[in-house]
Amino acid sequence: MNDWSHFEETWLAPHAMRGSQSRGRQHLEEPHPFRTVYQRDRERIVHCTAFRRMLGKTQVHVGQINDHHRTRLTHTLEVAQISRTIARRLRLNEDLTEAIALSHDMGHPPFGHAGEQALNECLRDHGGFDHNLYGLRRVDLLEARYPEFPGLNLSWELREAFVQHSKRHDDLSLREFWEVGSPLLEAQLVDAADSLAYDTHDTDDALGIGLISLADLDGVRLWREVAKPVREAHPGLNADGMRTAVLRDLIARQVLDLIVETERRLAANRITSVADVRAFPAPLVGFSPELIERKVELERFLRERVYRHHRVVRMAEKGKSFLRRLFEEFVLKPDLLPERHLRRWTGAPERSRRTFPPGDVSGEESLERVVADYLAGMTDRFAGEEYARLFHPATES
Repeated sequence: MNDWSHFEETWLAPHAMRGSQSRGRQHLEEPHPFRTVYQRDRERIVHCTAFRRMLGKTQVHVGQINDHHRTRLTHTLEVAQISRTIARRLRLNEDLTEAIALSHDMGHPPFGHAGEQALNECLRDHGGFDHNLYGLRRVDLLEARYPEFPGLNLSWELREAFVQHSKRHDDLSLREFWEVGSPLLEAQLVDAADSLAYDTHDTDDALGIGLISLADLDGVRLWREVAKPVREAHPGLNADGMRTAVLRDLIARQVLDLIVETERRLAANRITSVADVRAFPAPLVGFSPELIERKVELERFLRERVYRHHRVVRMAEKGKSFLRRLFEEFVLKPDLLPERHLRRWTGAPERSRRTFPPGDVSGEESLERVVADYLAGMTDRFAGEEYARLFHPATES
């Protein structure tokens, strides 16, 4: 047992997941001499292509509206930081928590949720598109970092998090993941932290690019309750200082509520093992009813005033149009696909069926799925450039 494994056994709460309890990896590997299974997972994620590409994928505010608004990568890092802080306080497995947080958005296509909607429509007759399940495909099949096998060969528990986070349970090949019971506490924590960060940071970005004002937020109870003590403590604070201070305290309030409510649920339901977590039919990590009520109001405000704002809607529709047109063109003319993608198609021409390195995934997919995989892996910028190359002949390739 290495030092970290000993630390997990002696420090973690009894209901936390330990590396020694992992179901392992798809492809057998020797244990690392000084890193746990989840530490290796975390580092494999950070070094993979899909993780880096999140820098070029926007969240809600599609397109370069402002250089300061968040991308998928900055959002992911914020979720990981918040998740790890809470995991430490609850004595959950920080490494597993961080690995789940760092990978939870890797399956998002370009152009935010609009991109996911577009690909789901394109694949309506071919199984649809779900960013969580595409994330699993990325780490299981599409990442190419090892000569011995495809994908990253992540732990079963990290792969489970992709499936459990998805609302789709119609793929029988993934039954093992959702039949195991409720998600681990570490996965539940990331889900809650994602909601916390999403609401707060979308509010911040909307303020930053002028979609809403501080005065608009005074009608939202959660904002008003957090802003009042800030105003009283700093009566002369300017708008930028007020925005920063309130957003910081808004995160702190939600984090504290999440910790207190989760500890209450664990104690009230006598959760003393991972088996108890698996058997419990409802989330054990979550916010208090009072805070949930306030978050619902904030989310309603964001939906009405931000996500449906004409500037956001216009950019989202533009992104959807790009992906639909690209999908149609590549399906009609598959020879336009890069060869490493084309060879995964069952109907690929003979020139694409050369011998490839061990672990390569070749000739096993429908053309529509191959095209969707290619598009989903793009950044916003690259998708725009690919569109220009195909449909604006004057653009240099």
